[in-house]
Amino acid sequence: MIMGSLQLYNTLTRNKSEFVPIDEQNVRMYVCGPTVYDFAHIGNARPVIVFDVLNRVLRAIYGEKHVTYVRNITDVDDKINARALRDFPQLPLNEAIAKVTEKTTKQYHDDVQALGCLAPDIEPRATEYVMAMAEMAQDLINKGFAYVAKGAQGREVLFSVESMPNYGALSNRKLEDQKAGARIAVEDHKRNSGDFVLWKESSASEPGWDAEYLDEGETHHIKGRPGWHIECSVMAREHLGEVFDIHGGGLDLIFPHHENEIAQSCCAHGEDKMAHTWLHNGFLQLEGRKMSKSDGNFVTITELMTTDKFGGRKWSGQVLKLAMLMTHYREPIDFSVKRLEEAEAIWKKWPTVENKGGAVAQSVMDALLDDLNTVNAIQAIHTLAGKAHESDEAAATFAASADLLGLLPVAEAISDDASSDIETKVALRLECLANKDWGQADQIRDELKSMGVLLKDGKDPDTGERVTTWEMER
Repeated sequence: MIMGSLQLYNTLTRNKSEFVPIDEQNVRMYVCGPTVYDFAHIGNARPVIVFDVLNRVLRAIYGEKHVTYVRNITDVDDKINARALRDFPQLPLNEAIAKVTEKTTKQYHDDVQALGCLAPDIEPRATEYVMAMAEMAQDLINKGFAYVAKGAQGREVLFSVESMPNYGALSNRKLEDQKAGARIAVEDHKRNSGDFVLWKESSASEPGWDAEYLDEGETHHIKGRPGWHIECSVMAREHLGEVFDIHGGGLDLIFPHHENEIAQSCCAHGEDKMAHTWLHNGFLQLEGRKMSKSDGNFVTITELMTTDKFGGRKWSGQVLKLAMLMTHYREPIDFSVKRLEEAEAIWKKWPTVENKGGAVAQSVMDALLDDLNTVNAIQAIHTLAGKAHESDEAAATFAASADLLGLLPVAEAISDDASSDIETKVALRLECLANKDWGQADQIRDELKSMGVLLKDGKDPDTGERVTTWEMER
């Protein structure tokens, strides 16, 4: 039984308060997922990990069947078009786009799994909802919140920010302040510099969908594609309803993406909220600097796990996850080799035990209930790890607590043939030790160590004879 209530910091209200779901039988969360034009970098991993923790905590409180976690895939975007043209110039654009998105989406799924994060319950792709996006844009025109205009790049359906009285509430930006400090002149086709695209016309070489818009009695046939913001508004509505519990993402999405999602959704649906609680994780730097490909300060999740690009060695997904959670999700994080080494040192001290349904320690749950304080939760789990050997109950408590965060160390499975080979080498070493052939015994030990096998020598309590046990190094 979970003791205590979940407290979350709400970006919209700027305070930490008790999370009360709209319906305890149907807790709903939407998190902005990747734009699949390139492999995910380590900064992209942070929201994946943060909201995996929240997803797990919600499931622990309300039950797995009562939580719906939606994380989208953005597979229609100008960055994708540019990457497709660059990587596959010999193919028709639609085929090239498919190749880019298929490859990057698969890699994203592999990365998320390697980080020990649960898959979302629903993972909608933007291309599956394009016509619903066109319909929402027309609905906003009908209600006086949007208009059709012709710009330098063709015709667009634009949202009028001045039509929404409380536009800017999430980011705490006021339209009059933006106007006063504006350095860029309003584009001729926009009524306000902050007006943003709901639908934009495609050129002959760009992917597009046929849509018709009626504005002020005139019909506009615009073969085009949706703006970024309206994609999430539609996908969230389709799977979670017009108003839901939690919307999450990185701090960089507050403005303009999330602000504009709220504007579209509230105006289209006649609601004063899109989501009751808005959560945002802090920024990530790499070795003290902002990540930048041009500066060579950039590393993908898969590079960290499969190459020696960072720190001259490979890092496990679990160590990456632990390193990330050693900083509170709302704080900035400096991702460094030193941080990974610290996380690995902690990780190696945790025992490999199976979660057999023990109870999560209250100390761990108390930390997580306090706005997902993973720093304190990990400290509590580390204490439990040190006591896990004392009793079956202690081991069970550690296992359940670590597993709640997806951080339970599990011994790697090895084949029967490999296990038999290891047993043979261990027996041969024991024979060498019995014959005082120390050099050969050391050579076998070093060979096993190179295979990732750790040996532990001891004595049989009944016979007093030397015995050796082994396990695979994590």
